[in-house]
Amino acid sequence: MRRVEKREERNIMRESGILMPVSSLPGPYGIGCFSAEAVKFVDFLAAAGQSIWQILPLSPTGYGDSPYQSCSAFAGNPYFIDLEALCQEGLLDRDQLDEADFGSDPEAVDYGALYNGRYALLRAAYAAWRASCRGRYGCGMYYPDDYYAFTLASEGWLDDYALYMALKAAYEMKPWTQWPKEYRLRDPEALARYVGEHEEEIGFWKFLQYQFDKQWKKLKAYANGKGVQILGDMPIYVSADSVDAWVGGSLFELDGEGNFARVAGCPPDYFAADGQLWGNPLYDWDYHRRTGFAWWIKRVRHAAAIYDLVRIDHFRGFDSYWAVPAGSATAKTGRWEKGPGMELFRALENALGRLPIIAEDLGDLNDSVRQLLADSGFPGMKVLQFAFTGGDNEYLPHNHIRNCVVYPGTHDNTTISAWWDHVATKAEKQNAAAYLHMTSAIKPTAAQAAAVKTATARQYLLRAALGSAASRAIIPLYDWLGLGEQAHLNTPGRLGGNWAWRAKPGFDTPALAAEIRQECEVCCRVKDVLLAE
Repeated sequence: MRRVEKREERNIMRESGILMPVSSLPGPYGIGCFSAEAVKFVDFLAAAGQSIWQILPLSPTGYGDSPYQSCSAFAGNPYFIDLEALCQEGLLDRDQLDEADFGSDPEAVDYGALYNGRYALLRAAYAAWRASCRGRYGCGMYYPDDYYAFTLASEGWLDDYALYMALKAAYEMKPWTQWPKEYRLRDPEALARYVGEHEEEIGFWKFLQYQFDKQWKKLKAYANGKGVQILGDMPIYVSADSVDAWVGGSLFELDGEGNFARVAGCPPDYFAADGQLWGNPLYDWDYHRRTGFAWWIKRVRHAAAIYDLVRIDHFRGFDSYWAVPAGSATAKTGRWEKGPGMELFRALENALGRLPIIAEDLGDLNDSVRQLLADSGFPGMKVLQFAFTGGDNEYLPHNHIRNCVVYPGTHDNTTISAWWDHVATKAEKQNAAAYLHMTSAIKPTAAQAAAVKTATARQYLLRAALGSAASRAIIPLYDWLGLGEQAHLNTPGRLGGNWAWRAKPGFDTPALAAEIRQECEVCCRVKDVLLAE
């Protein structure tokens, strides 16, 4: 029995997974969604011996098509609703799907075409659903029991979200700061009147969240049944153009006129010489302390309910954050301010218990940030693309600790192949080649060996990640596929052209699953092999 317990403990502490955004799944309707392709991908993960499916935020995309600039910290992305499932419910028919325009490139998301084509279909599905809910002779509305259950469970955010989106649609999707004064300032009488006059439109946005919730829970249950956990992503900030900012003014730093006083960003770094001006409103941490961090408890409870593991983006912002005066042209004018630190995480743990959080502790780190990570007990992140700049770099595999998660690169990095070909300096390549004993990878004997050179470097770097002491290793799917710059998900600081990559149909072959499983087995990261020994 002791031998079995040790094997189970070792399994819990040593896992591997794949980073694959839902949006990047293949399929015929313009973007990946909770479709048969998603179920097929879960089967692929299980066949490959993977324990974790890491995704990007499931929230609606916002400015720049970014899931990190969402209109809601709680709502789900309507684009992820499976249209085939709506057909099976009798809410759409095949002709409607065939006639819609989702863009011309099956390997890239066209967000403009998607907005026009997808919402028209969703409105048609809503009209059919609403008709089915009408009582005999049109008397009253009789909604399904699971709809009532969903709205009751979501009452803390759903009503505000649906009203916000109805108003946003009425005003051509303009930011709420440009709405008429009575709505911008949330006049109670004006809002009550609007709700009474636009019940059907408000109901549309609730219907979308109901369908999202129903389909996501079904997919997640399927993944969990296959032994695959979902690692979700929670941005630290909310968007300035969001329902959270509209209803929660006191949550944020405000000036004397009620406008956002300062906004979020980060100083000049590896990714951007001018820093990154994100524009998100900054939290009034004194207010949050006075409320016992109630809003944060609500938010993290929600994230923990829809994911198995939660990656918190920009963790260092809880120690100190870069505050930029509103209206600044770049992030260079910002300064560091002190965050809530362990006070927040103690409040979360007291309310919710021990949390399955992974901390994105990248960026400009100092001893204070490192101490916060140690005090929290959360695993941090190690990125191999940062490891070979010279000296005893903290990202080199021999410096990894067990309580961390290792990546070849994150969604903000380019792919490993593109990094090797176009980003890594000559010194970084030499350091990596020497450290990983792959000198042949940077000294091809002929011009035609260039492709082999990149493939060899990729293989060594992936094996370095899997062989790390880190308890979890997460490899982006595009790195397993050996893709180049075309699969780069996001270039920080660049507006447009991000978040678009989609995998080719048929990528998830038995041969690739077997290759991944074999590589992970060698490094003792496959669950069923460990338990069967």
